[in-house]
Amino acid sequence: MANADYTWRRDAICRDTDPDLFFPVGTTGYALVQIDRAKEVCGECPVKVDCLDYALETNQDSGIWGGTSEEERRTLRRRIAGRERILV
Repeated sequence: MANADYTWRRDAICRDTDPDLFFPVGTTGYALVQIDRAKEVCGECPVKVDCLDYALETNQDSGIWGGTSEEERRTLRRRIAGRERILV
């Protein structure tokens, strides 16, 4: 990971967006609105997949990354781990 290429970040739409939008506090009330708004930004982003890959590879456990919430990434990690166990 030390030599990873993060040049995709320069094309991320979120670079020009308030970073607080992507780090909602909680999972109820206004936080749900914030999560939806952040995901809308991600939905238009040309590097959404790269962002999600980064979040999964570096275990980002907070915020919205690649259009996914914290819980959605936890679910993805469990699925990936399950598939890896099947292959071994």
